[in-house]
Amino acid sequence: MSEKLVTMSLGGGGKQTSDFIKDVIIKNFSNDIISVMADAAHVDTSSRSAFTTDSFVVKPEFFDGGNIGKLAVCGTVNDLAVSGAKPEYLSFALIVAEGYPLDNLEKIIISAAETAKEAGVKIVCGDTKVVERGGLDGVILNTAGLGRVIKNLNDYSAVSAGDKVVITSDIARHGMSVMLARGDLGFSGSVASDCAPLNGMLEKIYAFDVKFARDATRGGLAAVLNEISEKSGLGFDINEESLPVRRDVAELCEILGFDPLSVANEGAAVLVVSEKDCPKVMDCITNTPYGERAAVIGAVTDSGRVVLRTKIGGTRYVDMPPGELLPRIC
Repeated sequence: MSEKLVTMSLGGGGKQTSDFIKDVIIKNFSNDIISVMADAAHVDTSSRSAFTTDSFVVKPEFFDGGNIGKLAVCGTVNDLAVSGAKPEYLSFALIVAEGYPLDNLEKIIISAAETAKEAGVKIVCGDTKVVERGGLDGVILNTAGLGRVIKNLNDYSAVSAGDKVVITSDIARHGMSVMLARGDLGFSGSVASDCAPLNGMLEKIYAFDVKFARDATRGGLAAVLNEISEKSGLGFDINEESLPVRRDVAELCEILGFDPLSVANEGAAVLVVSEKDCPKVMDCITNTPYGERAAVIGAVTDSGRVVLRTKIGGTRYVDMPPGELLPRIC
C-alpha cells in the first residue's frame, strides 16, 4: 500500500481541504469554539490580555521527547506563562511541503492537541497552506496565543541587586536532542528534549515575590541573563557548580564545542525572585513534574555584567551568544 502524501489540493480550499479540516483538525482540536468553523474565533477577552505569536521551523520535525507540534504549543504557552499570563486560546497555522507524508502530519497535529489539553488551552482557529514541491522542506508552524494577565513579569525595573536567580530545569537538553536527531554527527545516541508546557508550574508561584521571568529558548540561559542585564543595568553572579546540566548533555556539549549556557531549552524558565521568597518558590517548583531539577544558580548584582564563578574557583564573563549557534532548533 503506497504512502499517502500531501498534495496541493490539501490547501486549495476545496473538498480535500474541507475533509482534512473535519477529519484531522476538528477531530483532534475539537472544542466549542473551533468546531463552529468560522472565519474568526469569538473568544472572551473581558480582562487584561497578553498576546504573542511565534513560528517554528525545527529540523527534523520529530526528535526524542517531542515534535514540531508539541514544540509549537509549548513555545507559545510558555511565552504567555513567563509574561505572567494564564494561556487560554491558541491559533495553529500549517505550511506544508507538497509530498509530505500525511501520516506524519497527523502525528504532529495529534501531539499538538495532546499538549494543548495538558496545558489547559483551546486551539480555536488556524490555517493550512501547501507549498509546491521544492519550495519548502518539511513543515512550518505558526501559532499565536492569547492569555489573561495575572501578574506583570516583564518589568525589568522590578529586578534589584540581591534578588536570587532560579532556573526551573536542567539546561541544554533541547538543543542537543535536535542535534542528535539529525543523525549527522558521526555517532549514535539520543537525548530527550525538555520540551514541556510550564504554565501549570508557573501559575503556582505568581502569588510570591517573583520579579521577572523568561523562558531560555534560542540563545539559552546566557542570552536571557544578558538581555536582563542590558535592560536593567544590573549584573549577575552565577555559580557554575549550581547549574543543573545532565552528564550526557554536558559531555555532548564538550565533544561538539558548545557552551551549555548558550544552548536552547524548551522547558526551562529563568526566574528572578526576591531573597525572602526564594525558598517558597523553590519548594513549589520542585514539587511539580517539570521542576524537579530546579536550582538557585546565583544572584543579581550591581556589576552590570554576567559573571560565572567556575568549578575550579575562577571567574569569566558570559556574553550574549553571537550569531546562530544551532540551526533550526525551534
